[in-house]
Amino acid sequence: MTQKDYANITFEIKDDTAYLTINRPPVNVLNIAAMKDMNDAITSLIGNTDVKILVITGTGEKAFSAGVDVSDHTEDKVEEMIQVFHDIFRNMAKLDQVTVAAVKGLTLGGGCEVAIFCDLIFAADNLKIGQPEIKLAVLPPIALLVMPQFIGMRRASDLLLTGKIIESSEALDIGLVNKVVPLDSFETELEEFLKPIKELSFIGLKYSKKGMYLGLTADFLSRLEQIEKIYLDDLMSTADAHEGLQAFLEKRPPVWKNK
Repeated sequence: MTQKDYANITFEIKDDTAYLTINRPPVNVLNIAAMKDMNDAITSLIGNTDVKILVITGTGEKAFSAGVDVSDHTEDKVEEMIQVFHDIFRNMAKLDQVTVAAVKGLTLGGGCEVAIFCDLIFAADNLKIGQPEIKLAVLPPIALLVMPQFIGMRRASDLLLTGKIIESSEALDIGLVNKVVPLDSFETELEEFLKPIKELSFIGLKYSKKGMYLGLTADFLSRLEQIEKIYLDDLMSTADAHEGLQAFLEKRPPVWKNK
């Protein structure tokens, strides 16, 4: 087993599986420092032919991740936040390893985006997953790009345009997650879930994944650049986006100006 120490995550490799655990209890909110740690760990796997699987999970039972720290959306931080956050997905897109999100509890906002960008999602029955950004008059760029392709436009619209949060049974029904297990047997059943992948050839997995994602990744980077511009240049110059974020930080209802 090899392990690298970080301030905001734990990262260890056991045999052919790497485990990246977001370690910011109680709900594993992602700040810029945590996302930089994640990028360092993920990039260390690029070109690694000994590791077949990357499992991304969160500390504790309350949350995989409740999302990106809202205080990092302020004008002085938002550009760096978006760059560092989206680097997670740019780097994940380079991985040959099968990526598995092992999620419990709150999986919201940026946490949901990290989970759905993984190849597979293994969930506990206490899962609560969704993209509530629209309620703050902001948007989840990654989810907007990939969720409609994964679960269809109608189902994605139901989540992305309402901001509603769904539980494990509905997430399984709509194909947002692959498997749901009882929370008390989560760790044991996760290893059983990984076992069939571990028995396969890394080469077979690598090229199957490459072919499967050809349509998704072919223009992902260019579309990501376009949606970043929408987020930073268009959305973040509006009064409502700033009001939504400020209202959240001040724990009060937002007052929309619709401009």
